[in-house]
Amino acid sequence: MKNTYKRLTIEDRLQIAIMLSHKKSYGEIARKLKRNKSTIQRERTRYGRKKYCPFHASTEATNMAISRRYGKAKIICNNELENKIIEKLFLRWSPHQISVFLRMKYPKNKDMQVSTETIYLYVYLHSKKGIKEELIRHLRQKRKWRGNVRRGKDKRTTIADPIRIDERPKEVLGREIPGHWEGDLIMGKNLKSAIGTLVERTTRTIIIVPLKSKDATTVRKAFEKEFRTIPRQMKLTLTYDNGTEMAEHKLFTKNTKIKVYFTHPYSPWERPTNENSNGLIRDYFPKGTNFKLISKKRLKEVQNQLNERPRNVLNWKTPKEVFAEKVLQKMN
Repeated sequence: MKNTYKRLTIEDRLQIAIMLSHKKSYGEIARKLKRNKSTIQRERTRYGRKKYCPFHASTEATNMAISRRYGKAKIICNNELENKIIEKLFLRWSPHQISVFLRMKYPKNKDMQVSTETIYLYVYLHSKKGIKEELIRHLRQKRKWRGNVRRGKDKRTTIADPIRIDERPKEVLGREIPGHWEGDLIMGKNLKSAIGTLVERTTRTIIIVPLKSKDATTVRKAFEKEFRTIPRQMKLTLTYDNGTEMAEHKLFTKNTKIKVYFTHPYSPWERPTNENSNGLIRDYFPKGTNFKLISKKRLKEVQNQLNERPRNVLNWKTPKEVFAEKVLQKMN
């Protein structure tokens, strides 16, 4: 049977970036992704021989696809499909949720099935001018264009004696062993307020950390307080970006026994679970929110809602359910 060509997804490109950072060969990456070695070589050559960024690569690949397919959008040629997609977007369904729904609803009708990226292309490129802005307002991140952008002021600077992600235990990457966390800050209006975010990689459990300030001592103490509520066996490592709020990482590790690993500069894909979780939280607290006006009670209400929401990646269980299961397994 002839093999069907399958384009690289953003998940594939994230995996490529991670493995390249670990000095893996094209052959090793190809075997991991079950792709041809030449596919990986071509990807690197096209989108970054010196520095490969998966989000840039995905955007460029999308632009190339647009130039080849402009005017041939599947959605605008099918009124029933277009109406169904618009209906779900107005219900604040994500393009991925809509894509999965269509495959399940119309399993034998390819005319009623489209990929996640095709829906994004419809919203940003092929939708009618009068409805485009309205559709974007119903997307989670509400960007004016498709693609990754770096947000906010660059907060990266030198952190004393950081332990880089390259030294992190290999078990973290596989997500099979729970207890490995990712962390970050979400900035408020004019960068004058913030909240902390922590997410457990295996169960996708989210913790929203109220912060009175963004300085290293305040952040360290707030994170330590939240981790005290977590069972000992479920807190092993924390992967963080290069923000100065984690400058007291050595004291944090001493107090919590949680080892902190830092990503490479400008590499958000090395904390993919946290990046995705921050997007979910932003759905409740959009850019421009003054977190000084948001009560701790409200933050925890949102945290509970997110942890009690069924997730496709968890086979439609909730993070709360899976976390409880993993705790029991660790105790037995």
